[in-house]
Amino acid sequence: MGEPASAPASEPPSEPPSEGEQHDVSAVPADVLPGGALPVREAGPEPAGLGPRARLWPSLAAVYRAQLSRARVARIPLLFVATFQSVGIMILMRGVVDGGGEAQAVVAGSSVLVVAFVALNLLAQYFGQLRASGGLDHYATLPVPPAAVVLGAAGAYASFTVPGTVVTAVFGCVLFGLPLAHLWVLAAVIPLAGAALAGLGAALGLLAPRPELATLLGQLGMSAALLLGVLPAERMPEAVRLARDLLPSTYGVEALARTFGPHPDWAHVLGDLAVCGGVGVVSLAVATWAYRRAAVR
Repeated sequence: MGEPASAPASEPPSEPPSEGEQHDVSAVPADVLPGGALPVREAGPEPAGLGPRARLWPSLAAVYRAQLSRARVARIPLLFVATFQSVGIMILMRGVVDGGGEAQAVVAGSSVLVVAFVALNLLAQYFGQLRASGGLDHYATLPVPPAAVVLGAAGAYASFTVPGTVVTAVFGCVLFGLPLAHLWVLAAVIPLAGAALAGLGAALGLLAPRPELATLLGQLGMSAALLLGVLPAERMPEAVRLARDLLPSTYGVEALARTFGPHPDWAHVLGDLAVCGGVGVVSLAVATWAYRRAAVR
């Protein structure tokens, strides 16, 4: 009898994969996977992260244009009211003030009052309503720096003061017989005083817990600019003069008033403008901090 056929040699058991060895599971047939599951594909590259935040100056220009176009229709009637208010104050003061240094103070104060009405009062109301309505959440989702939002809105509101301030200053000079030669100083007074008052208005609106309180603070600030800026400083008590020195718009008023004389003291004019600009930088920095504080809540 022949020898029985030998059984086929069994295949040696496969060695377990080493711990660091990589397997391409996409090459394994689906029928050998548990439950006939589909093979798992290798993970692809992770999606790229979000792009970098926009730079300050392009963001500032974009916010400025957006605010300017948004507020153009709504703010023009209010600008007319601000100009009419300042002109009316000068007409009333014409019966009390004859001329000289007091007339210079009245004209300069009434001109800067237009800036205070828009940049301080209206901007405080705007940011107060923006915070109450949740509008800050919209700006928080945009990849723009907080400073661009504050500076863009402040610049847009301050831009509306230019026509009214110029008209008020020219009318006041004609009414009180003051020279028009140095009204070009308004090109420095308007942006510097506007920055100081706009930063203060934005900070008041962002820090106020309710929009009604923001409106009240804006009205009080404008009233302070009216009483402390338009009335001649020589007729004020000493305590009121100290309070007047704390108001940012005072230095813009003083700079403009000094140019109405026959021989302006340009050193003092530049000093007042420098103080006004420094206060503007500080107030806008406080407004930016208040924006960050309100946006994270």
